[in-house]
Amino acid sequence: MKNKTLAIFILIIILVNCSKDNSVENPSDNNEDPHSTTLFNEILFYDGYSATVEYPVPDGVYRISNSKYVTKISQKFIEALSDKLNLEITVKAACDNYDRIGNVFLSFVNKDGIYDKNKIVNKIEIARFITPFMDKNRLPNKVPYNFEINNIAKLLSDSEISGKYDFWIEFDIFGVPYAANNEIPGCQGMNFTFFGSLKLSTTDEDYNKQNQYLIPIASSIDFNNYSQTDVIGQTTKTFNLEISSTINSAKLYLITSNHGSNAGGEEYIRRNHYVYFDGNLIATYKPGGKSCEPFRQYNTQGNGIYGSQPRTEAEWTSWNNWCPGDVIPIRVYDLGNLDAGNHTFKIEVPDAKFVDAQGNFPLSAYIQGDK
Repeated sequence: MKNKTLAIFILIIILVNCSKDNSVENPSDNNEDPHSTTLFNEILFYDGYSATVEYPVPDGVYRISNSKYVTKISQKFIEALSDKLNLEITVKAACDNYDRIGNVFLSFVNKDGIYDKNKIVNKIEIARFITPFMDKNRLPNKVPYNFEINNIAKLLSDSEISGKYDFWIEFDIFGVPYAANNEIPGCQGMNFTFFGSLKLSTTDEDYNKQNQYLIPIASSIDFNNYSQTDVIGQTTKTFNLEISSTINSAKLYLITSNHGSNAGGEEYIRRNHYVYFDGNLIATYKPGGKSCEPFRQYNTQGNGIYGSQPRTEAEWTSWNNWCPGDVIPIRVYDLGNLDAGNHTFKIEVPDAKFVDAQGNFPLSAYIQGDK
């Protein structure tokens, strides 16, 4: 009888947690401030490898998979946009106590159409972040991320683009609860991973709008030296681009992050990345280069990255490519004015090894400029 009562109690807890995520309305529907919109309010993500759950979701939100939700940006918010746009993400601990990749994408869907991943006209990644190692029973149990994405405001407020397409935000956090099921009290038997909130905000100032030119190149595609490369054994990727008319003040937006946690994995070795446009080297960068100590507060679950004692900046920068609990930077490179015609973008990481054919450098890139 005691075990039966315990089982009923656990079932009640599961139902309460599910209803917390799914029973509320989408807050953006009733937002009185036209200059901010909360698109997701503690939406609950589930085991990324399991069959998609069927719990209800807030009005206007669609669950594409256990690790992916989408919703449309309202016309009211788009009409209130200036040329300033801030993206605020908050991840709250549930039952995944490991560091995972999170992504936010902007998808262009034919006007008044239904979101269908097979019918997306264009899609670009606008933010990437890494969750910390979090124990949901310890504080702080949530971590904030902020991105200044002013160039996206220009896309959203372009009347030519918005006349053709609706703008949908895709919110991804791929996680699994397996370790937490055994290690975190309250997570036994649970299949959810994180709570996620996402808010966009702008200002009320006026600006002179300029029609935009957008060339999507890659949206979080695999990049390595053993399968997703121009030449097997080399970490290099080339993209051929065709521009139909001149792009003024063109900029290349680039997101990469290094992953591979096996022995000798790329996650723990900093490599030079080389960026070329039309055959010319335009940038060299090495991910990392900063101390992860400011994010220690969010890593409430013991882990091998932080250890028990603070590390010096030199110790951190000798090996880390990113910090659990931090954003992945969006790198922006000026390309000047681009003439119509054929162009090439190439990225290389010649020293990458990918031991045992493991690891990956997810790659996103696009070009944006004025018409």
